[in-house]
Amino acid sequence: MTTHAKNDSNIWAERVLAGDRRALARVISLLENQEPEGFHTLKTLYPKTGQAHIIGLTGPPGGGKSSLVDRMIQEIRSRGHEVAVVAVDPTSPFTGGAILGDRIRMQRWASDTGVYIRSMGTRGSLGGLARAVYATVQLLDAASFPYILVETVGVGQSEVDIVQVADTVVVVSVPGLGDDVQVSKAGIMEIGDVFAVNKADLPGSQRVVVELQSMLDLGSHDVWQPPVVTTVATTGKGVSELITAIQEHLVVLQEANLLTKQRLAREKEALLQRLTERIRCDITKQWSNKQGNQAWENLAAKKTDPYTLEEQLYLSWKGVTTVDNQD
Repeated sequence: MTTHAKNDSNIWAERVLAGDRRALARVISLLENQEPEGFHTLKTLYPKTGQAHIIGLTGPPGGGKSSLVDRMIQEIRSRGHEVAVVAVDPTSPFTGGAILGDRIRMQRWASDTGVYIRSMGTRGSLGGLARAVYATVQLLDAASFPYILVETVGVGQSEVDIVQVADTVVVVSVPGLGDDVQVSKAGIMEIGDVFAVNKADLPGSQRVVVELQSMLDLGSHDVWQPPVVTTVATTGKGVSELITAIQEHLVVLQEANLLTKQRLAREKEALLQRLTERIRCDITKQWSNKQGNQAWENLAAKKTDPYTLEEQLYLSWKGVTTVDNQD
């Protein structure tokens, strides 16, 4: 990195630490666009991370997650804390655009300097999370937000990716979506630290609570038994109890010496994912020439098999010369 780039990164870092929201937004954009300057800034700020309570909210579409987040912001602010929100919206596979509607739903916080809301498109990422979410959360952590809420898109089967970001995962369910317990069908029961049955004023909500509690009783829990909290996001009912349960979960993790271990595990996984992405980009670039095109043509013509080609790609990436016997 050049001296000029280092100076720029240091300036961005200083502005973020000083509470400059424009600088914060700019660095997040750099991270979203995979710009080196954004990651150089994050390198400088990394020692400042590890202070925020990162809370993930996931669940099926139509669960009222955005409305619940809005009420959670209100409750956290009433307790005298600042809060940041990363709201992930799906990106169109055709146009590349995203609605980013969460900012509209939470518009009332626009003038509150103690609230920072950032909407992000998935940009083709699976699991309901954008590629830059992890880095953005770290940046917000360094910016001294004590609470960071991460709301995922409701994509069902792949929502488990939220555990790679959050200290506490809140699984949101509602009555009347076709199943009593939609989250069990989505395969995310085991990742929930707190379960919120939202829209609890609707018929069938108590049945969802009972079903959830029964399923949780069948599971094995070491130091924490996930509670089931009923909420009504439109009125704010139950949100205070939800925030209290989330805070209690963090305390239990700290007392059991699990918080540091979980965060280190997430760092390792994030690092490996970044390495995987870099290797994939290197291989794709390396095999975008005539030799690569011939290899794909041979695969399509069944002149080679994908497993042999995989080995050749891997060895080629490592710089090992192989005998080309595809023709």
